[in-house]
Order: sequence, then structure tokens, then C-alpha cells
Amino acid sequence: MIPAAFDYIAPETLDEAARALAAHGEDAKILAGGHSLLPLLKLRLAQPKLLIDLGRISAMRGIRQQDDKIIVGALTTHFQVESSELLKNKCPLLSQTARAIGDVQVRNRGTIGGSLAHADPSADWPAAILALGGELRLHGSKGERTLDAGQFFLGPMTTAIDPGEILTEIRVPVASRRCGSAYAKMAQQASGFAIVGVAVALKVDGKGRCEEIGIGVTGLSDKPFRANAVEERLRGNKLTANLIEASVRQVADGVDTLEDLHANAQFRAHLARVYAARAVQEAAKRAVGGRH
Repeated sequence: MIPAAFDYIAPETLDEAARALAAHGEDAKILAGGHSLLPLLKLRLAQPKLLIDLGRISAMRGIRQQDDKIIVGALTTHFQVESSELLKNKCPLLSQTARAIGDVQVRNRGTIGGSLAHADPSADWPAAILALGGELRLHGSKGERTLDAGQFFLGPMTTAIDPGEILTEIRVPVASRRCGSAYAKMAQQASGFAIVGVAVALKVDGKGRCEEIGIGVTGLSDKPFRANAVEERLRGNKLTANLIEASVRQVADGVDTLEDLHANAQFRAHLARVYAARAVQEAAKRAVGGRH
């Protein structure tokens, strides 16, 4: 459990970090919160020659509103997201999801950007960012670019971040009137990761019909995804219990379901249907009741 030897730097600006990453290429690893990387280092599954600690780059921290978007710095901790009054009022799904992550120690040290960039198939954040239709901002030696969440996750531990790029911030829409959201999951008790997790963000009209909806699913497949078939069945309709139960039956359709010691494929698909129904029902109740 002792890492291989490596050099260490802690740049104070994003440009400095990007230059170091570009110069060392695959020999370098980025340290954000460390909860994903440090175990890999200790097991020697990762053996970088250089560790680039982003912790001193203050520009990558914080939560703010810019017009109709909420911008969350990639180094913002899970606890800061959980406790943010701005998010509780303007994008509560992020705070709801943060509360479900790990334990107090993990939430105080782990970062939203580190989790998203690691892209564990059972991580919580991808479901929420997908449900919200979020965007991810990347910075590299060649400049900046923005990706939709649906383009970002490519596979297990694999994202669309190019070599030499750093995830700097996450952008999500501000919740408006008659919006509701919820995150529901079955957690693996030792780690807190989701065996299956479902995030829902929706909006209803004045008659209670579903105007907009996003459903993000994690833990079910080798990468998080939007449950488009379920969304299509619910969109434009009143969210009755019968319709929700019928619609969520499609949540695992066409998905290559994961199977491991925690749950076989059949049980995971069942969990996905159960937690999708719970999340949609809770989000709809909050939208109608005005509680987000």
C-alpha cells in the first residue's frame, strides 16, 4: 500500500497547471480531492511520474449564478455543494445529490470535478449532471471548450477530456417556478457508491402536466446515461402514479446491465425501476408543492 515514487507540484494558476500537464503528458496525473486517485496510487494501479495538485488554484472553487446558469468550480467540495444556500434555492438537485455521497469525511475532501473526471460507473454526480442537461468546461494548452454532459461520459473511467485538458467548472440551469427534483439510490454500504442511482429534474405546467424532464441513471451500466425512453413517455402528460410505474419499466431497456458481487443484472434492472419511480414521484410532488 505504498505508492511508487513521483514528483509533486502545486501550481497556483490554471495556466501553470495546464502547461505542466501538457509538458508531461501521460506521465502526469491531476490531484483534485484525491479520493479516487490516492487508492490507485497506493495499489500501484496508477504510477505517474508527476502529481499536479490543483488545490491552490482558487479560481476553480466556488458557486455563483451567471444569468440563467449556476456555475460550480470543479474544486468545490461535496459538502460545499450540499450546504450552498444558492443551490438549495436555485438548483436543489445538486444539494440533494451531494447529501447522498459517501460520509462526512468524503464530502469534506472530495470534489465534484474530481468525481466527474474519474467517471466511476457507480458515482453519484453523473446522474444529476445528466438529468439537469449540464455543461462541463475544459481548459487546456490549446484553449477552452464546453461539452454537454451527454458527450462527456464515454465509458468506465473514461471521459471526453483530451490529454492536456483540465475540467474547470460545471454549468447547470437555474430552476424556475414549478420545477422539482430528486435523487434516489441504493448505496453499497461499505463505499457509499450507488448500486443504482436515479436523478430526476422536471417542470410541470399550471395543470400539472410534465413540460420538461431529465432522468439520469448511474450504476446500472458501464457509463451513466439519460433514460430517454422514460422521459418521452412522461413528457406532456400528467404524472400519475400509474403512468410513472408504467413508464419506468423501460429504464433498463437496451442497456447492457452491470453484474457484480453486489447485484446481478436482473436485480440491478429491478432496482433501476424502483428508484426511478421513487425519484420521479418525489420530483413531481416537489414541483406541484413548490419545494423544488
